[in-house]
Amino acid sequence: MGRPRSFNPDEVVETAMAAFWAKGYEATSIADLVAATGVNRASLYAGFEDKRGLFLASLNRYDERQRRGFLARLARELPPRDAILAAFEVAATPPAPGQPGGCLLVNTALELAPHDSDIRDLVQTALAGVEAFFRDRILAAQAEGTIRADLDAARTAQALLGLFVGLRVLMRAGLPPEAAPAAITSEARALLM
Repeated sequence: MGRPRSFNPDEVVETAMAAFWAKGYEATSIADLVAATGVNRASLYAGFEDKRGLFLASLNRYDERQRRGFLARLARELPPRDAILAAFEVAATPPAPGQPGGCLLVNTALELAPHDSDIRDLVQTALAGVEAFFRDRILAAQAEGTIRADLDAARTAQALLGLFVGLRVLMRAGLPPEAAPAAITSEARALLM
């Protein structure tokens, strides 16, 4: 009979998620994860198999909270057109002190998706979910008359996704909101006229 875990897996995933988001997968070492989580190497391996297992758990947690939960809240709390614009406004907001900029999913798309089919599938599913959010909000706004009816919802959602991903990359690069991010947010607003 093995020893019981001496750590809370949810807390470890949460802390590891922040470490991976700040530095990326390759630049985050097991030693970094041990220091961040306070859990020794053997316990991390026992709980998550390896660094990649912990990363996948962290990426899934991020997707659940930062994409699905966030977009569901916007869809629930705001009118359709406003929900789209709010997503851009939040993405263009500089990160709080000590929090990394950008988006862990987009960062992962750039760093790992070209080389890892499991991660590529997860990232593609997440990005398709963002596109679906935009498309569904456009259709709902068209139904209520706040976005013109002749706008192609699917093509506009694709364009919005491109703008959104670009905005996340620019924010990760540390551009101030009055620079390119403001222009992107304005372009998104113009697409929805």
